[in-house]
Amino acid sequence: MKKIKDYLLLIKPSLSILVVFSSVVSYLLAPKVVEFDWKMIGLLFAGGMLVTGSANAINQTKEKDTDAVMKRTRNRPVAAGRMNQEEGWGFAIVTGALGLFLLGYFFNLLSAGLAAFSLFLYGFIYTPLKKVNSMAVIAGAFPGALPCLIGWAAGNDQLTVGGWLLFAMQFLWQFPHFWAIAWIAHKDYTTAGFKLLPSQEGPTKFTAIQTVIYSLLLFPVSLLPYYTGMCRYVGVSGVICLLLVILANVFMIMRSFTLYRKMDVSSARKVMFGSYIYLAVVLLAFLLSKA
Repeated sequence: MKKIKDYLLLIKPSLSILVVFSSVVSYLLAPKVVEFDWKMIGLLFAGGMLVTGSANAINQTKEKDTDAVMKRTRNRPVAAGRMNQEEGWGFAIVTGALGLFLLGYFFNLLSAGLAAFSLFLYGFIYTPLKKVNSMAVIAGAFPGALPCLIGWAAGNDQLTVGGWLLFAMQFLWQFPHFWAIAWIAHKDYTTAGFKLLPSQEGPTKFTAIQTVIYSLLLFPVSLLPYYTGMCRYVGVSGVICLLLVILANVFMIMRSFTLYRKMDVSSARKVMFGSYIYLAVVLLAFLLSKA
C-alpha cells in the first residue's frame, strides 16, 4: 500500500485530474462529438491521466534535490529517498508510453502527437528553465494549455478555431493561477533557486498587477466561443450559461484586484482557489451551451 501511495504521489492526482478535466470537456465540445460515449470519455481520461502522471513523475525525478529542500515537496517519494531515480524514470516511461498508446490507438495520432509534445515541453523545457528565468512560466503555460487541443483533436480529428480558443483561454488562465501559487510558496521556491514570479524582488505590486492584467485578458477571450458559434447563447439555458461565464470572470478579476490591494498570502491563496472555480465554471458553461 505504501508503494501504491508513492506512485500516486508521483502522478499528483489532484493536479492531474484538473488537467484531464479540461481535456475531456474540450473533447465533448468538439463538433464531431454528438453524444456522451462513456467508454471513449473513460479512455481519454485514462490516457490523459497517464501522460500527465508521466510528466509529473519526470518533474519529480529530475528535481529530486530541489524538492528535498522545500517544505511542501520534501515528502515526495524520490526526494524523500523512498524511491530511487531509476524507478521514477521507469514509472514515467511506462505511464507515458501507455498513455500515448491509448490516445493514438483509440483516438488519433494527432492527439497522441500533441500529448507527446506537451510531455516533452513540461518535462524537458519548463522543468529545467524554472531555475534560469521567470520566462519558465510562459514555457509552462504551453503544456498546461495543450490538454484543450489534445481533447479537441481527439474528438474532431483536426485542429480548428474552437480548439484554439479553448487553448488561448487556458493559456491566459495559468498566469494568475500560477503566480498565486508562486506567491504563496515564494520562500520555498527561493530556497530551491526557482525564479517564477515576474518581478525579481518577489511578491511585489508589479507581480500583483500582472495577475490583474491577465485576469482582465481572460474576459474577452472566454466570450469568444459564443461569438464564433462554438457555443450558443439563445434561449434560457444559453443566457444562463453566458451569465455564468461573465460572473466567473468578474469573480476572478475581483480576487486579483484584492491581491493587488492587500498584497498578502491570504489574498494570493484566494486567487489560487478562485482560479480552480473559474476554470470549472467556465468550461462547464461552455459544455452546457454547446451549439
